[in-house]
Amino acid sequence: MRSLIQFSKGRTSRQAHRDLPGPAPDGSPLKDDELTRGGFDGREAVLYRANDPTVFRAEGRFRSTTALLSDLKPSDLTDPRGQAQRLHYNGDVTTWLSRRSEPMPFFRRNVDGDECWFVHRGTGTVETEFGPIAYEPGDYVVIPKAITHRFVVDPGETYLFGIETVGELRAPTYVGLGRHAPFDPDVIRVPEPQPVDSSAAEYEIAVKYDGEYSAIFVDHHPCDVEGWKGDYFPFAFHIRDWNVIMSDSLHLPPSMHVFLVAEGVNIINLLPRPFETVEGVERIPWYHRNADYDEVALIHGGKSLGRPMKAGLISHDPQGIHHGFPDRARIKARREWDEHARIEWEIIMVEAARPLKLDPVLLGSPA
Repeated sequence: MRSLIQFSKGRTSRQAHRDLPGPAPDGSPLKDDELTRGGFDGREAVLYRANDPTVFRAEGRFRSTTALLSDLKPSDLTDPRGQAQRLHYNGDVTTWLSRRSEPMPFFRRNVDGDECWFVHRGTGTVETEFGPIAYEPGDYVVIPKAITHRFVVDPGETYLFGIETVGELRAPTYVGLGRHAPFDPDVIRVPEPQPVDSSAAEYEIAVKYDGEYSAIFVDHHPCDVEGWKGDYFPFAFHIRDWNVIMSDSLHLPPSMHVFLVAEGVNIINLLPRPFETVEGVERIPWYHRNADYDEVALIHGGKSLGRPMKAGLISHDPQGIHHGFPDRARIKARREWDEHARIEWEIIMVEAARPLKLDPVLLGSPA
């Protein structure tokens, strides 16, 4: 809840994130550092600092980490019966990496929660009991709880970033924006039932229940559904169909770009858009301490200020830690104001309300 009382003390800008006062000891403007509650929806303080708050030495668990997806090798990379690699987890959400090189030799049913898979690399089809869903890089494939499915990957490189939620995934309410912003529901791809051939004597369904896998076997193809109706179904959505909400005079926070939510979890798209053009606006995201959310970000691709971003880099910033673009990027954005009309980043972000633990494969990977 936003407080009705607000104070301004010392040297500040007239408006937050615009026309920063200066100079700091190094001759640059002061650094604007935002401390927020409830993501960006609660009370906040903008602190005007002389030094870069992201430069510090950390000991213990409270630190930012990064890893390259290409350095991680889930068991499904070499074994068709292998599993995805767990990355981050808490009581509400788990993130996963799948690099499956062959189609699943079994079907799968997750009774523990909903799954949202972002396709970083690769193409293929998810066979579901509702019908098949083809996918390509840039797609989200959403598989609600208890739906039987299997991934049939095409030959070649595959990277699937999974977000498993205990709570039901749903689209948030975009207050005041209307039903077709930031995406028109018509652009999601919903499966159509297709005839299947029950040629095998038996089909295996691996069932995830209470964190453990069991197997059930049926004497018919699990996708034998010939028709369905209702408002509970798997679907795919491509990020090219996302309508970016923006302001010409203020860099908007990630909470303006939420795609799906579940209890304690937000899934966010940060996608290409025009830069702000009002003189004095800070175009690069401000330094930030998110007091109530851990943040996981996957760089899917794109460029920032003309420089390629490191595709496949995944980062974790605990709640309450300073993070943000380095000061050299802010200086470059101001110096090259007229050279860049757009920011071309493609970043998939997950916010978690409860602290995330890191799987051992990520430990020892400081930012």
